Amino acid sequence: MEKRAFIAVGLSIAVFYLFSMMFGPDKQKVAPPATQSVSSPASSSASLSQPPPVLQSPVAIAGQPLPAKAPLKEITVDTDLYTAQFSSRGASLKSMVLKNYREENSPKAKKVTLGTDADPNILSFSTRASGFNLPDSTDFATDAESITIEKGGTRQLTFNYISGQGYTVRKIYTFASGAYGIKLETQVFNNSAAPLVGTIQHVMTYPAEPKVKDNRFDTAGAFLFSDNSLQTNKIKDVATASKRYDKTIQWSGFADKYFMNAILAEKNSIASVELKKNSAGFFESIVSAPQFTINPGQSATTTSRLFVGPKDLDILKAQGNLLEQSLDLGWFTVIAKPLLYSLKYFYSYVGNYGVAIIIITIILKAFFFPLTHKSYKSMKGMQKIQPEMTKLREKYKDDRDAMNKAVMELYREHKVNPMGGCLPMVVQIPVFFALYKSLMFSIELRHAPFFLWVTDLADKDPYYVTPVIMGITMFVQQKMTPSQMDPMQQKMMLALPVVFTFMFLSFPSGLVLYWLVNNVLTIGQQMYINKLVKD
Repeated sequence: MEKRAFIAVGLSIAVFYLFSMMFGPDKQKVAPPATQSVSSPASSSASLSQPPPVLQSPVAIAGQPLPAKAPLKEITVDTDLYTAQFSSRGASLKSMVLKNYREENSPKAKKVTLGTDADPNILSFSTRASGFNLPDSTDFATDAESITIEKGGTRQLTFNYISGQGYTVRKIYTFASGAYGIKLETQVFNNSAAPLVGTIQHVMTYPAEPKVKDNRFDTAGAFLFSDNSLQTNKIKDVATASKRYDKTIQWSGFADKYFMNAILAEKNSIASVELKKNSAGFFESIVSAPQFTINPGQSATTTSRLFVGPKDLDILKAQGNLLEQSLDLGWFTVIAKPLLYSLKYFYSYVGNYGVAIIIITIILKAFFFPLTHKSYKSMKGMQKIQPEMTKLREKYKDDRDAMNKAVMELYREHKVNPMGGCLPMVVQIPVFFALYKSLMFSIELRHAPFFLWVTDLADKDPYYVTPVIMGITMFVQQKMTPSQMDPMQQKMMLALPVVFTFMFLSFPSGLVLYWLVNNVLTIGQQMYINKLVKD
């Protein structure tokens, strides 16, 4: 009798747990749960809320069959800045057409489309999970066919996935007029009888090699801002082993010279990023939220912000999270970015980036005029005492100490400094490099016309007129520059304008314009100094 009682109790418990696992609690009978923190070290990034009543569990009523798998669906989202295609697979972004940018500098050229070169099996911002079964190939359901955001308005696109294991995942995209940024909320609801432990992951993929050969992809790769520094990786950097970042991640994404797509953290919502080469040969970025523990009847929400658009300095800065750091302008970024802001400022008044470049060149030349004036004056003075220097070297050729002493006396007598011609020029080098970077990587110059045949300041001069004129001005400048070299060395230096001309033939015309204007101003400056310092 006692044995049978134990068996009956055991069977009852087994039936109870089996029923709970298969059907779960009736949502109509579950009391509204109190808000609580996620039980994980990084719980501050996830917030809990009561599951909305529309997310009725498919197994809440005994005997009700599971819903059929949702068919693959595409949803169009249209705003004033872009037209995006979202896919129900992974609740992901399939493509985004940017309305204000074209692939080529022609009114008939097709608009720039981002996202189409991602891994077709793992589209941008696909969602998967670690800790429970949610692959990135999961098909989500949505009622929307298309969404249009009116001027000044906002709209949402919602995807739902109801699993057969007692949990539901909801993704909510929020779009706003006049903005490239998109808010993304990912909610996980636990409808089972046991705690749910796991991590939500958003995945981005990028081609190992661009399909189109274009200098736009010269700097393409993975970019992320972690531990207060910019991290950049090419696919070759993760070809044999993945890389993982987990220190104070502000954002992570893929970018080329002019455009990028990225996920931005919202209240520490990015715990780690793993970069690797996946089995299909694509660059893959796995962005993981902090781990959560969701008790039965509870939910957790991870909030992120997405950016898919141009690397315009003002637009990037407006996104927050130091996204403007993705515009890597090299060692002299601290100088290059103010120059870029200045370029945009003058453009707002003159309406032509070529004219803005000329204005900045004139301002820089005026700013450094005292230094260059001192430099040329020193070189002119050194040139004047060359005959006496030659005599001293001949006189004291066997006594180096006496020669050095005599030369120093000559410098003091004529008040010249042999380093005076070099140091002022060295001070200007960081500014020149910074401006070079600003003009080379500025999307503002892309397809920006100057005048006549120069219709794209980011592309080379189609007829090579400006590089040739630049070479001529460089030759004139060298002929006018005081020199301490022997005749053979001077002839070798005269070959430099030829070398620079050939090098500048393929440079963006905006850079050539800067160099050309700078040379013309330098010639004028040298003419002025030559009048002041008479032989």
